[in-house]
Amino acid sequence: MRATPRATVLAATLLIAAVTVSVSQAANAAPSPTGAAHRAAKVCAAPTAGTASCHAWVRTDVTPTAVPSGYGPSDLRSAYKLTSSGSSSQTIAIVDAYDDPTAEADLSVYRSQYGLPACTTANGCFRKVDQNGGTKYPRTNGGWAQEISLDLDMASAICPNCHLLLVEASSASFANLGAAVNRAAAMGANVVSNSYGGSDASDSSYGSYYNHPGVAITVSSGDTGYGVQYPASSHYVTAVGGTTLTSGGGTRGWTETAWSGAGSGCSAYNAALSGAATANTGCTNRAVADVSAVADPNTGVAVYDSTAYQGRSGWLVFGGTSVAAPVIAGVYALAGNEASIDNNYPYTHSGSSNFFDVTSGSNGTCPTTRWCNAGPGWDGPTGVGSPNGTGGF
Repeated sequence: MRATPRATVLAATLLIAAVTVSVSQAANAAPSPTGAAHRAAKVCAAPTAGTASCHAWVRTDVTPTAVPSGYGPSDLRSAYKLTSSGSSSQTIAIVDAYDDPTAEADLSVYRSQYGLPACTTANGCFRKVDQNGGTKYPRTNGGWAQEISLDLDMASAICPNCHLLLVEASSASFANLGAAVNRAAAMGANVVSNSYGGSDASDSSYGSYYNHPGVAITVSSGDTGYGVQYPASSHYVTAVGGTTLTSGGGTRGWTETAWSGAGSGCSAYNAALSGAATANTGCTNRAVADVSAVADPNTGVAVYDSTAYQGRSGWLVFGGTSVAAPVIAGVYALAGNEASIDNNYPYTHSGSSNFFDVTSGSNGTCPTTRWCNAGPGWDGPTGVGSPNGTGGF
């Protein structure tokens, strides 16, 4: 029977819809260079001009449970050869946008689950302020609330004895997030973790927010594969790339490859780090990333968040370079050396005794091979490698 014009149009419409759904599902699948991807979704809206987006990805194929799945503190410390000791005089600041009204309560659940010491307002370990240093918190945003829980949990996992300062920016604009970084530094933070980014931008516009000598500033490199984002491209920060971290293999007992979602490349605007000259990055300007840690949602971390967002709350599994940035912030705090170093330190102390060199995996295509492909020495997705203890920090 010959199809009627109406039937033909309907069939074409259904085909387009099916293709659209397929493309949408592929776009939302967590990128992975190590086989079939699990389902994951980005929790924050895409950035617009002058704004940033958080870099957290939550696994959507893992039902929130009463008990955690994903890597916990002992896993991360084992993978990166870290002890749980660390000075209680160190303060890690977490800078994010909007308010997480359950941040302290959720942090308590995480720390209790893993036997970490309590970190509360009452015992002086935890403090939460707005970008002006007060308690007029911004409006709640469920996606950024999940990012906040992720960041607090990862800082706790790596440096359980550190104090935590949460500074909530009024919005996701670079101006407000930058003001929150300034506030964190002014309040005595030793390390400031930033798990967000937007389009590559100039330090002449925003660099004053991140230029704090004697304070280690970590920034996630991005989650859309090859390409540079700001503030990871700032001259004043440690840009943190991402890996796929798998238990087992070799004398280390863990295996890492470059995560396909990790951001990398060369800034169009900002000056190269002097220490990077020995790394042969191939970039005239600032090269991204400097160092790396776990980020692939397929090998994700356990996080507790009760601010229900998109129907998910409780124990969740997260990935993204949003994981890696607070992990590296915790390593800086464990090292306790931030007052005497700048962000060139990982380059001047690179080598197998301080970093695990990540030599396989890719985050896309690029004009210079090492900007998007892992290999011996420095490469874009993973920098000089992931921590082997605290010697590189």
